[in-house]
Amino acid sequence: MTPRRRFWHVAGAGTAFQAGSAAVDSATVMSALVFQLTGSAVAVGAVSTILRLGWLLPQLFVGYFAGRGASSMPFYVLGAFGRTAAIAMLAIALWVGATLGWSYAALGAVTLVLWVLYAFLSGIVGVPYNDIVARSVPSDRRSRMLSIRFFGGGVVALLVAALADKLLRTLDFPISYAAVLGIAACLMLVSSFIFTAMGEPEQTTPAKAATSFTAYLREGAVTFRDDPVFRRFVFAQWCGGAVLIAAPFFIVAANGLGVGLENVALLLGAQTVGALAGNPLWGWWGDSRGKLSLMRGIAIARTAPQIALLVLLLIPVPPEAAMPVLLAVFFVLGALANGLTIAVIGLLMEISPDDRRPAYSGYFNALTAPAFVLPLVGGLAVAASGTWIVFAAALAAAIGQATFLARIDPRE
Repeated sequence: MTPRRRFWHVAGAGTAFQAGSAAVDSATVMSALVFQLTGSAVAVGAVSTILRLGWLLPQLFVGYFAGRGASSMPFYVLGAFGRTAAIAMLAIALWVGATLGWSYAALGAVTLVLWVLYAFLSGIVGVPYNDIVARSVPSDRRSRMLSIRFFGGGVVALLVAALADKLLRTLDFPISYAAVLGIAACLMLVSSFIFTAMGEPEQTTPAKAATSFTAYLREGAVTFRDDPVFRRFVFAQWCGGAVLIAAPFFIVAANGLGVGLENVALLLGAQTVGALAGNPLWGWWGDSRGKLSLMRGIAIARTAPQIALLVLLLIPVPPEAAMPVLLAVFFVLGALANGLTIAVIGLLMEISPDDRRPAYSGYFNALTAPAFVLPLVGGLAVAASGTWIVFAAALAAAIGQATFLARIDPRE
């Protein structure tokens, strides 16, 4: 397959997945679903924590096994088709459970269990995806490829958001959410088929694999100690992960401000429009100015949504005045989320040696995983002190991320 066709296969698969993942967005759809099923701030905080830890923790082990094997694609197949099946099972469970009259508590428990399964199967995808994409798309085209992925996914996600809005307003809860998750599963299935149809390019350099898992872990410790760029990137990502302490609570805060949960699809639509609007900028910035420069800009911009929510929460405003501000906040959140993904993936690929890319991905994601427990801690904090506390913590974390990124010098 030609490099041009590989470029469009990766972008096309990403487009379908991006649209599908919007329908299971942890900060809007899933947070609203879990909040309505459980009424628990801790459970809402667990949604984001489960997703992030499930994404990150398997990558330490996948990085080791993928580095030792001749191919990364089997790991991608397992994770991609597995996570699709998990979302399909959740959609079926909500539909069947609602039909049979299960209690909200039972449906909430089933939702969280299948969400854990989805998250950990998704985590298997990360290492092989980065490895295959890095070998399929040249560095100077990766940011544009990712921006095309997010733009195309955003266009489809807008259609999904419009359909989700209609479903959430016309179908009974939770059958409405079952229908939305069914759409997500279909789009993820399309994505998996497109990516696997591309095949996997051959390794240009022999992979450097550790002789045992113990040696692999030891090499990770040495890498963290001896590679200052990698180490500071990990520190920055710890702070970046801490910013997500607030992610599940934007929708809870909106509900507290009088903007009902029936408006979830509108907020998701604003988030999707923001993602679309930001893509051309992120693609140009990452390829022209560099991934590190993009990371620094995104880190500074991540302070804005936290400041806006703190102002709304500390200065009472009527719901009709809060709604436009919340739409703007979700617009910015959508734009920044895509820019952050483009920057993190691109920068990690650039600082990883070609012969150790799976290992670097595994080390990086395992080392940064602890920070993503914080949304669960945020749930406890919200239950004790109110939603303002998580936005204040996220603001401090965003400032910390920008500070660490400013200290990275790629020439070291």
